Amino acid sequence: MKTIGLTGGIASGKSTVAKALGELGALVINADTVAHEIMLPETPAWADVVKHFGKQILNDDRTINRVVLGRIVFNQPEQLRLLNQIVHPHVVERFQNDLDEIRRNQPEAVVVMEVALLYESHMDRLCDEVWVVWVDRETQINRLMAREGISREDALKRIAAQMPLDEKARRADRIVDNTRSIEEAVAVATKYYKEILQAT
Repeated sequence: MKTIGLTGGIASGKSTVAKALGELGALVINADTVAHEIMLPETPAWADVVKHFGKQILNDDRTINRVVLGRIVFNQPEQLRLLNQIVHPHVVERFQNDLDEIRRNQPEAVVVMEVALLYESHMDRLCDEVWVVWVDRETQINRLMAREGISREDALKRIAAQMPLDEKARRADRIVDNTRSIEEAVAVATKYYKEILQAT
């Protein structure tokens, strides 16, 4: 089994690259999906988050209102750090369990772990190599503003909540440059993926 950690910044194009790798045959585990599942009502992670942030973050059906929670944490860096401290251990445990199961049942698989906070949560330790989908800062800001319909100030707050993309790129084994077009980025990722298949 080969494990690729795929990361990048918000609005860098990471999810589109992950989707393309899935279509090539990789098994993709998405951290956002895992985080959503582990925070369903009455789960341990849900209970920990509600205990800290209070019932005002809940919808009527007791699911967590991600918009309300996001408003709290993106305006208070310390609260975001605490949220990550609560959620990350649950996410890492789930990833480890999933990887163990794949290793047992599909030992020839290439697994792509799509994780925005791969380095921040130290999940790069679970990977054979790390790929970073990179864009320059101004492109990232403009794409995030357009995608979310938010102000430049709000876009900068969200970007500041993550490790700078340039720092991630310095640590990466491979870089997927997405400053021009997503088609070119996918072509580069496809080339990397085929190199891995040939080497295994």
